[in-house]
Amino acid sequence: MSEEGEQSFKAVDLELKAQESPKPDINPPQQESPAETAKPNAPPPEAKDETNNSQRTAVVKAKWASTVEQFKMKRFFVLRPGTLDHAIEELKALVDPLEDGVVQSFWLMAEIDHWNNEKERLVLITENTLLVCKYDFVMLNCEQIQRVPLNYIDRICHGAFCFPQHSLLTREGEGVRVFWDKLREPSFSARWNPFSVNYPYTTFTYHPVRSANEQMGHLCEINSFREQLNLAAQKAHSKNPIPGKANGVLVLNQPIQIEAYVGLMSALGNQNKLGYCLARGNIGF
Repeated sequence: MSEEGEQSFKAVDLELKAQESPKPDINPPQQESPAETAKPNAPPPEAKDETNNSQRTAVVKAKWASTVEQFKMKRFFVLRPGTLDHAIEELKALVDPLEDGVVQSFWLMAEIDHWNNEKERLVLITENTLLVCKYDFVMLNCEQIQRVPLNYIDRICHGAFCFPQHSLLTREGEGVRVFWDKLREPSFSARWNPFSVNYPYTTFTYHPVRSANEQMGHLCEINSFREQLNLAAQKAHSKNPIPGKANGVLVLNQPIQIEAYVGLMSALGNQNKLGYCLARGNIGF
């Protein structure tokens, strides 16, 4: 056989082998990663719509509650611009420098009497005296001042409110009760007289406008009031002790009991905020 024939046979064999041999796959199939295989199914559109609707409802309710609260706050005359500043300046002028001493702090409180009636009060702590003032924020004048010497204060109680066992009344929150004559108990006639002021203690709680702004929050904070009153009373006891009486202030954390049972008048008065200087439509205050 000639050399040309052998070369042609070899070329044919090489071409057949090349055709028979499998070609490598340029793009091999990709395997799914475990994260993709474990991927949860997307929630249905109905679930998303329900979630969005509930969120919108919550936002609308929050805005509505905030709007109603702001409207209620604006009815208090103490929040009118310049009203509180005018009251403070007027009360400063009524302080006796010889008897009361230097004014240390002002507080806006709600006083609770023995029949569970709330009354708006401005309270001053001076160097020698605790001043509880009934101020008319409508007419801008002070109607009444109760003076309690600090060296007479012997007990300060703070805690939640409670009522006798068979009472029909309830009250939320906490308060502070200041005693200045632990040897004297209220008489029977004073207990059953809703207008009696012959009590050896007074009770305070938060004013409704304490959440209006930061300034009101400081003026209405009863815990800060209790601490400052305790310090002022301790200094007054050491400076001017009373002969025959144990000096010092006892601070107790215990429930504050209000001895009221039916309280129809207090329920109506507190519900309508009759003890506060409030805008009441065309009737006024």
